[in-house]
Parts: sequence; C-alpha cells; structure tokens
Amino acid sequence: MVVGGAAAARLALVTPPFSGRSTLLQPSTCRVLMPRVQKPRRRRTSLRPISSSLVEEGQQLRFSDPEAALVEALLGIQGRGRTASSGQLQDVELAVQTLESLGGVPDPTSSSLIEGRWQLIFTTRPGTASPIQRTFVGVDIFKIFQEVYLRTDDPRVSNIVKFSDAVGELKVEAAATIKDGKRILFQFDRAAFSFKFLPFKVPYPVPFRLLGDEAKGWLDTTYLSYTGNIRISRGNKGTTFVLQKKIEPRQRLLLAISVRTRVKEMIDELISSNQEEVKPNSEILEGEWQLLWASQSENESWSSVVASGLKGLQIIKKDGMVENQINLLPGLRICANGNLSETSESNLYMVQMNDGVVSFGALKLPLKTEVNFHLELLYIDNKIRITRSNKDVTLVHLRLTRPC
Repeated sequence: MVVGGAAAARLALVTPPFSGRSTLLQPSTCRVLMPRVQKPRRRRTSLRPISSSLVEEGQQLRFSDPEAALVEALLGIQGRGRTASSGQLQDVELAVQTLESLGGVPDPTSSSLIEGRWQLIFTTRPGTASPIQRTFVGVDIFKIFQEVYLRTDDPRVSNIVKFSDAVGELKVEAAATIKDGKRILFQFDRAAFSFKFLPFKVPYPVPFRLLGDEAKGWLDTTYLSYTGNIRISRGNKGTTFVLQKKIEPRQRLLLAISVRTRVKEMIDELISSNQEEVKPNSEILEGEWQLLWASQSENESWSSVVASGLKGLQIIKKDGMVENQINLLPGLRICANGNLSETSESNLYMVQMNDGVVSFGALKLPLKTEVNFHLELLYIDNKIRITRSNKDVTLVHLRLTRPC
C-alpha cells in the first residue's frame, strides 16, 4: 500500500521509480464538436482559472504554487499512476522534485503534521507490485490510506485498504521507530480484515513473525507541506508515494468519474466551491480536450454522438474551429467539423457543426453532421472543463494540451 516494505510482507508498496507506460488518452488529428437544440436553461456559472486555494467541506484547502502544480499534474491519472503516460509521469516527477528541493517542514518525523490518516493519491508503477497490491492499489474503487502515529506508547504506521463503507477494510500494521528527521523504520507485525457484516476481525494470513528482516523496511518523508495536507515519501525499494489528508473538489470529481458513482453530486460541489466569476472568452477553451463523462450518450446515432461531442476527443482552435473525433477501432475513426462562436451572454457559445467524415485507413466517406446548438460553460480551469449542451446534457472534459 503506502509503506515501502519487503516483498514477503506482500502489502508494502515497493516498486521502481518513475517509468513510462502507454496512456488511455491519445491525442488525435480530426475535426469537430456538438449537436443541435434549443437554448439550455441557465444557471449561475462558476468560471475560474486554476486556484491554489479551494473550498472543501466549508474549509479552505490551501496549496503553494508548487503544490498546486503537483495536484494539477496528478489530475486525470487513474489507478494512482497505473494509467499514467510517460509525459504525465514526467510532469509528476518534475513537480515532486521541485517540492523536494524546497524542503517543506524541516525534520518532518518530528512534526505533529505528519500524524494522522493520509490518502494515497499516486505511487510509481503500482502494477508491478504483488498480486494483492495490483488488485487494490491500481483500482480506484478501493481507497488506500496510510495512518502514521508516532507520538504514542506504541508508535505505528499502518496501511489500509477500504473496500467500501458497506463492506469494510483491510489494515496492515507495522511497529514504527523514528531514525532521524526524515526516516521512519518499521516492521510489519499484524494485519486483519474488518468486515461490517462480521462482529469479529478476520486475521490476514501472513506469518510476519517468521519473516524476520523480510518484514522490515523504512520510509523517508522527502516533503511535508506546512499546511500538513501534502506528503511525499520514498520507500526502501525506490517507490515514490504522494499522499494527501484531504483531497480537493476536482480530485473528488475525477475519482467519482473513475468509479462511476456520485458524479453529478461532485460536479455540483465543484461548481459551488468556486464562487468567484471570471469573464470567459473563446481563448480559454482552446486546446485538446478528452471527454471523461457525459450525462447522456445512449440511444444516439454515431453521427449525433460525434457531432455532439458525447465521446472521444475534442480540439478547439484559435480561429474557433472545433474538431471532434471518435476512434471506434484501430484505423476506424469518425470525425465531425464545426466552429464555435461567442454570444452576447458571457458563458454561452453557439456551436455550428458543418460536416463529418468516416475514415478507415485511406478510405474516407462523408458523414452528415449538420447541426447547430448552444453550449453553456459551467466551469473551467487549466485542466477541467464542465459544459452543458442540448437536451440538458452535462459534459466533463480533461485538457490534454494547450495551444502554444
């Protein structure tokens, strides 16, 4: 999970440093955007660029600019690093190294800020760990935590897999000793499943006492934020971990999309948590955007889906040209072309789709996608865009690239 330990301990995350892996989000080369309809009903909008101060559950989550850069680099990476591309890993590594060079709280193991429950946000190459680690760490439906309590009569570091509120959790505990201002020494000594439907704990079947040195390890804290909300640690086998005590609304939204639960609730939370209005313009929409979630896409024809941008990639250019594309199969692509223009209302745009094409290798067939509709911008920052189009369909996009 979060503490880097020996392989025989089975639940200590010990994997090599940053390494590339193919991404699920691939840029493209086609053109277009969305379908035709009446003007959507309006709601108060919340449009703002990325902020280092976000409201979370009535409290301000504050990040320094380098911390905000790390959080932003992690947005869109699923499986706590499992789906990260080489480019995404480079961005995360740069942000991590920047924070480590700044130092954060001196002697973090001596600070009370290190104490408490931390949620694992990212780890290097979780897919190379033990079978149990691969099952839990690389799957977003499970939450992974680390508890650090060093100022007690029984200092401990524990790794926790939370299956769900209804099912329960697995807790793997280690006796801990502070070696110096950064390093914690630990030795796993007990573990158990706690199921909500059982009145007793079920022992985890690993004989820690018989493992000897194989159950031992160390964990360095290389960065601890002065707010006590971000921690970067490295384990004894080279694994890097990024942990937070609280995650901000954008992170919760992307996690909800990943596990397909409470998405609309998280959208409302993100919009309501950012009350400062920013006058939008077409330039803030420019770039490549990957669709992450749409509130409706069923029972639509492929021509309607691609014209409406209900799947795939969307490219918005400086001249207002819009390109939507869907890769159905290797070599088989549907594209739609159109343009986007501002209206008299600050957060409302007019989208006009003109034509489309179905491409299979060198073969290209025209596709009728001629539609007009309004597009309402509900939220935007450097990474996330939330819009509402015809038929009250809400869309969440992740920015892949911004034009030079």
